[in-house]
Amino acid sequence: MDTPVATPNRHGADGTAGRVRVLYVDADCDDITVVTETLSGSPDEFTVTVCETADDALTSLENASYDCVVSEYRLPDRDGIELLRAVRDQSFDLPFLLFTDDGDESVASNAISAGVTDYMTKTPLSEQTELLRQRITAAVARYLEEADILDRMTDGFFAVDEDWEFTYLNERGRRVIGRAMALDGDTADLLGQNIWEAVPSIEGTEFSKQYRRAMTKQEPTSFEGYFEPLQTWFDVSVYPSPTGISVYFRDITERHRHEEEIRSRERTLREIYGVISRKDLDFEEKVERLLEIGQNALKAETAALSHIDGDMYVFEIVRDRTGAIEAGDAVPLDATNCERAVVEEQTLVLADIAADRPELTAKAGYTEMGISCYLGTPVIVDGSVYGTFCFYGTERRDSFSEWEVTLVELMGNWISYEQERERREQELTRQRNRLEDFASVVSHDLRNPLNVAVGRLTLVDEEYDGDPEHVESLRRSLERMDELIDDVLALARGGHKVIDATETSLDDIITAAWDTVESSDATLERVDTDARITGDQTRLQQLFENLFRNSVEHGSTSSRLGADDSVEHSNDPVTVRVGTLADGRGFYVADDGPGIPEDERDEVFERGYTTSDDGTGFGLAIVSEIVDAHGGRITVAESEDGGVRFDVTGVQVD
Repeated sequence: MDTPVATPNRHGADGTAGRVRVLYVDADCDDITVVTETLSGSPDEFTVTVCETADDALTSLENASYDCVVSEYRLPDRDGIELLRAVRDQSFDLPFLLFTDDGDESVASNAISAGVTDYMTKTPLSEQTELLRQRITAAVARYLEEADILDRMTDGFFAVDEDWEFTYLNERGRRVIGRAMALDGDTADLLGQNIWEAVPSIEGTEFSKQYRRAMTKQEPTSFEGYFEPLQTWFDVSVYPSPTGISVYFRDITERHRHEEEIRSRERTLREIYGVISRKDLDFEEKVERLLEIGQNALKAETAALSHIDGDMYVFEIVRDRTGAIEAGDAVPLDATNCERAVVEEQTLVLADIAADRPELTAKAGYTEMGISCYLGTPVIVDGSVYGTFCFYGTERRDSFSEWEVTLVELMGNWISYEQERERREQELTRQRNRLEDFASVVSHDLRNPLNVAVGRLTLVDEEYDGDPEHVESLRRSLERMDELIDDVLALARGGHKVIDATETSLDDIITAAWDTVESSDATLERVDTDARITGDQTRLQQLFENLFRNSVEHGSTSSRLGADDSVEHSNDPVTVRVGTLADGRGFYVADDGPGIPEDERDEVFERGYTTSDDGTGFGLAIVSEIVDAHGGRITVAESEDGGVRFDVTGVQVD
């Protein structure tokens, strides 16, 4: 917008609504007569005021209100275009029509450049005056429509001239500035007032700084500012012109409130994550921090994690600003609001207990403690209600927001998860201890008698002169029992997670493992194994031993009897290949034996799986346990030579 908007006049000289006031400027008496008779011929539509000079017209504009100016180009004191510029310089944005006898292309071009609303020639005057009437009606209608739009728009708008005096305010602008002036009712007297005098609280603010800068530099600007007297944020656009500035502004307080609410929620979520991710805090300390976060976010007096013990409600971890409750206190469950959350297994939201659930006002929490608002969610552990995570206070609230409910449920869900995880860890510890006890029994109570039997068998072999086949059969049975004991111990101890991993030579582990296998005619090939591997050296060696033994024993019948996981046997010596995977992702063990049928590959790592009469079915299960303990993954597929290939990933190999 180039110039401030003048106040539109919607009334005639006598104040009659709907009549258009026209200021006609012309020094030709004959033309004045024709024009005024034509326009005045519709008294309900126009009233016409005539001035013969430009100066008289400017004076009349200052002293009266008009809807339109119609001017001859040639006037005694200046031309019509100069009058147009003077009208605009005085901040009058009324429709201005140039109606002239002296028109030519040059005059028309200059008039349009100066911002004329319409340009018409008088010849022939009798016909053109009727057209003039139509053009005036159309121009004023457009002007008033634009003014109405300014009044109706939700944005505030005002204009001041170069002396900082109000020249126009739309309805929204009048209301807001009126509030700033502490005015009640009509603010029409703002027109003509100096903005700094009318609203002195603007001085020294970002608003005055930006307004003055726009006026001085003649550069439009936009900014956001907070106006303290109204406690309101505004989005402001300022458009300067040589005669003043036009200002559009919008209340964005709600948007700012929403943005701050989002930032606050983000801070709260970061706080929660910061608490639950800390390794140096135990469960109780974390819950205490979460209660504090929730207490601050909800402005609650009391926050608690409680559990159900039969018919009692036990306060487990408490933050209570009233001092009425302490950790360890217990009350009958049916005396609490939490009973509903427990019974219904749903979050209970009570902004005003008396209004929302009047039947709960009989409970001790309301009658004795004066609890008026409550927000609590059940803590579900392994499908059963453990207790509640809740917040409450003595002051009733209008409501709890969806965000507040979500926040409490989020923290309650984490507590449920942690409780379940703790229970699982405790159960795993119990199972591990039972396995350790079992391993000790197996190691001591079975192996000791077995060792005695082996020793006695040796003596029998030395002294017995009969058929040696019986002694050899007995020896194989004892060796078989020894293998079973080794495998059972390996399974019992193999699932423990690797904590103290060390880096060692992959080649050395492969060599040590191969040396323990009765490889017979089997061949070992190495591919890029000059690398370092990180893990538990003893268990990694055991892993390779079982993979090698699996390949050798199911790949050739010339090896020793008792193959753990054999699928079928052949008379050809097997070739076992060991190599590293690309990018240090792990390693593989492959052979050219008979392989494993595709429909059985998902079962090979299960305990007890074997296709051999003399296999224990533990070998590959032990391998899987060791890989899991290292945080890795093992897969089985067919090798390039038609045998079996095991890929172990997730174990660091450099």
